[in-house]
Amino acid sequence: MSSITTHILDAVLGKPAARVPVRLERNSSDGWLPVNDSVTNSDGRCTDLCHEAEHGSYRLIFATGAYFEKQHRTSIYPEIAITFIVDGTHSYHLPLLLSDNSYTTYRGS
Repeated sequence: MSSITTHILDAVLGKPAARVPVRLERNSSDGWLPVNDSVTNSDGRCTDLCHEAEHGSYRLIFATGAYFEKQHRTSIYPEIAITFIVDGTHSYHLPLLLSDNSYTTYRGS
């Protein structure tokens, strides 16, 4: 089984993005189904999303709009979705590097 974790770094501030809601979903024949909801901790991390993910297609949805609003900042990205494939045997850590008008992601360790 695979574990799925993430963290968010606010690249503008150079700090972790705390208190961002994150939803993990899995694709099935019935569409996207919820797996777990979490919120980034003070270090910008979600380590409790999924500890035993089976092979399949998943997506992380980051509610970034509320994060920016709390800081009195604007962004063109009120929500960011990252879709990825899990093989069921490796761990998946998917960081999000965030700024007001751009983002990037990668498979971390």
